[in-house]
Amino acid sequence: MTPFGLKMRTLRKERGLTQQQQADYLGVSKAYVSALEIGSRGRPSGPLVDQICAWLGLIWDDAEALKVLAAMSHPKPVTDASKCDANAVYLANLLAQNIHRLDTSQCNEVIAVLERQLQLQKFCDLCS
Repeated sequence: MTPFGLKMRTLRKERGLTQQQQADYLGVSKAYVSALEIGSRGRPSGPLVDQICAWLGLIWDDAEALKVLAAMSHPKPVTDASKCDANAVYLANLLAQNIHRLDTSQCNEVIAVLERQLQLQKFCDLCS
């Protein structure tokens, strides 16, 4: 399941809505809605995410949060590390080859470290 699929399912169920109702509103099949939720389809398009936000009644920060999750929910991400240094290439391969071995807690730890480092880099870029 992708982060987007999990959030979309949670929001839909909180509102007592069905996949069929969502499919009818979006003009897609129920199977497609299910595939989005479980992550067996690629990342949804921007216009489709906008339609989903409207259907769920999301505005402002909630809609933006769902859009961010959609952008980060490609079930088979591809990373081009060809112009990176050797450590970055190693990191990309290490993660790609071992992601299936990490449990939720370990994934959260790696995410936290990366997010901390990226925020620090963003701050340092602003200071220079």
